[in-house]
Amino acid sequence: FSTNLISFEHFSAEMSYVKLVFFMLLPFLCQLAFCSSISHLCPKDQALALLQFKHMFTLSPIASAYCEFSHPKTLSWNKSINYCSWDGVYCDETTGHVIELNLTCSKLQGKFHSNSSLFQLSNLKRLDFSGSLISPKFGEFSSLIHLDLSYSNFTGLIPVEISSLSKLQVLSIQSNIYSELRFGPYNFELLLKNLTRLRELNLNSVNISSTIPLNFSSYLTNLGLSDTQIYGILPEGVFHLSNLESLDLSDNPQLTVRFPTTKWNSSASLMKLYLSGVNATGRIPESFGHLTSLRTLRIASCNLSGSIPKPLWNLTNIEVLDLGDNHLEGPISDFFRFGKMRSLSLANNNFNGQLEFLSFNKSWTQLEMLDFSSNSLIGPIPSNVSGLQNLQSLLLSSNHLNGTIPSWIFSLPSFEWLDLRYNHFCGNIQEFYSKSFDVVSLKQNQMEGPIPIQQSLRLLLLSHNNLSGEIASTICNLTKLVVIDLGSNNLEGTIPLCLGEMSELMILDLSNNSLSGTINTTFSIGNQLIIIQMDRNKLEGKVPESLINCKYLKLLHLGNNELNDTFPKWLGALPDLQILNLTYNKVHGPIKASRTGNLFAYENEKAQEKILVCYLQVFKLIFHNINEFAYFLHA
Repeated sequence: FSTNLISFEHFSAEMSYVKLVFFMLLPFLCQLAFCSSISHLCPKDQALALLQFKHMFTLSPIASAYCEFSHPKTLSWNKSINYCSWDGVYCDETTGHVIELNLTCSKLQGKFHSNSSLFQLSNLKRLDFSGSLISPKFGEFSSLIHLDLSYSNFTGLIPVEISSLSKLQVLSIQSNIYSELRFGPYNFELLLKNLTRLRELNLNSVNISSTIPLNFSSYLTNLGLSDTQIYGILPEGVFHLSNLESLDLSDNPQLTVRFPTTKWNSSASLMKLYLSGVNATGRIPESFGHLTSLRTLRIASCNLSGSIPKPLWNLTNIEVLDLGDNHLEGPISDFFRFGKMRSLSLANNNFNGQLEFLSFNKSWTQLEMLDFSSNSLIGPIPSNVSGLQNLQSLLLSSNHLNGTIPSWIFSLPSFEWLDLRYNHFCGNIQEFYSKSFDVVSLKQNQMEGPIPIQQSLRLLLLSHNNLSGEIASTICNLTKLVVIDLGSNNLEGTIPLCLGEMSELMILDLSNNSLSGTINTTFSIGNQLIIIQMDRNKLEGKVPESLINCKYLKLLHLGNNELNDTFPKWLGALPDLQILNLTYNKVHGPIKASRTGNLFAYENEKAQEKILVCYLQVFKLIFHNINEFAYFLHA
C-alpha cells in the first residue's frame, strides 16, 4: 500500500509538472497551430502583407473620381496600431485572421501585380476594391463570399478563375468608361453555371457579347447587366426569379425583351426594373400591374407605343418612373395618380393636354424631378401651385406652352434646373430664391427684360429671346458659370472687361446682338474657354492679343463686325483651334493657317459639323452625370 501511495504521489507530481509546462507553452502552441499551414499567415505576417500591399500604390484623387465621397483608408495603416483596427480591415475575433478588406473609394492608384502580397491573405471572405486603381490569382480566395472590383480601372479579360469561387454570394465587377473589361468565349455562361449561391451579380458595362443563358442562381436578388452588349431574346425565366428585387438590363439595343403576359414569379419581390434602351417593341403589358412592390421603373427608349394600360395605375408605391423616348400617348393629367412620385420623365412622347392638374394635385409633395419635354402640351403653367416644394428640376422644353413663368417656380427652395426651351413664354425673368440654382435654359422664347444674376448658376442659356439693355459687369460675380449663351437678343453696350477672367467659363456666346465698342476683354492665363462667338454685332478695333492665352480654344467666331486689323497670324499657335471666322470685317494681310490646318469659314458645311462637335465635347466635360449629358445631347 505504501509503495502504491508513493507511486501515486510521484505520478501526481509529474502530472502537475506537465500541466505547468503545458500552460506555460499554451500561447506558443496556439500560435504554432495558427501558423502551421503554409496557406495561413501568422497575425504579424498578415500585417506585413497588408503594409507591402499598401506600398505598391500611391494616393491620387482622380483614382476615385467616380465616387461621391472618397477617403484614403490606407493612411491609417502603420505598425503602431493593431492591424485589425486599420481602416477598411476586418478580422476574425477568434483567430485574428483578416477576413474582410474594404478599400472602396480609397484613392488608390497603381498596378495590381499577380505576386501581390494580398494573395497571402487566404482567409478573406469579403473583398471590395471598388473605386480604386484582374489577376487570375483572385480565384485562389476560395473562402470569398463577397468580391467587388467595380470601377477599379482593370482592363482586358476577366479571368476564368473567378468562376471557381463557388462560395460567392456577391460579385460586382462593374466597369467604367475608361476600362475595357470583357469575358472570354463561354466564360460568362461558365460563371453562372458554377456560382450557384449568387445573390447579387453586377457586371454593368462589362463586354459580355453573348446571349443570356438560362442557368441563373435561384437566390438572385440583384442582377445588373446594363451596357454589356448582350443580344438575342431574353429568357422569360429571368422575370420568374422568385427572389429578384432589382433587374437592370438597360442600354442593350440588340436585346429583345418579351414581357410575360401573365403574373411574374418576381411580382411580389421586384422593386427596381431598368430596361431603358432594349428592344421591347409594342405596348406596355397589363402584367406590369402585378408588380405591386415596384419603386423604380425605367423603360425609356424601348420603342413602346399606345396608351398607358389601366393596371399600371395600381402601382401605388412607384417613386421613379421613366417612360421617355417612346411613342406613348394619352392625357398627361393621368399621372397624378402616383402619389409617392419623386422623379417622373415622360419626355419625347406624344402625351397631350394642359398642366392645370398641377394646381389641384396635392400628392406630389416628394417630387424632385418632372420632365415633360418634347410632347404636345399646350396652355400656360398654372399660377396657383403649392404642392411641389421639393421640386429640383422642371423640364418642359419643346412643347406649345405659353404665358408668363409663374412666381411659384422662382420661389422653390431647392430648385436647381429650369428648362423651358422652345416654347412661347414671355415676360421678365425673376430672381430665383434657391441658393443651389444651377441651370436656366429659356432659349427660343419671347422673354424680356435684363439678364438674371444668380450666384450659383453654372449654365445661363437665354439665346433667341427679346432680352435688352447692357450686360452688367456683375455677371462676372457668377464665378461658377461654365456657359454664357446670350446670342440673338437685343443686348447693347460694350462687352464687360472681366468676362475673360472667369476661371470656369468654357462657352461664351454673345452673337447676333447690338454690342459695340472694342473687345477690351483681357483673357487671363489659365482660362478654360473653348468656344467664343461674338459675330453679328457692331464691334470695332483689333482682335485682342490676349486670346493667345486661350490654350483650349477650338472655335473663335468674330465675323460680321467692324473689326479693322491685320490677320492675327499669331492665333495659329493655339494648339486646339479648329475654326476661325473673321469674315465680313476689315481684316487684311496674308493669311496663315494653324499648325493643324483646321481653319474653316463658318459657312463651310464641314465647319458646321465641327461646331456641333465642339459643343458636344464641352457639354460632355460639363456634365459628369451621364443622364444630364444625354439630355443635352438629345436636345
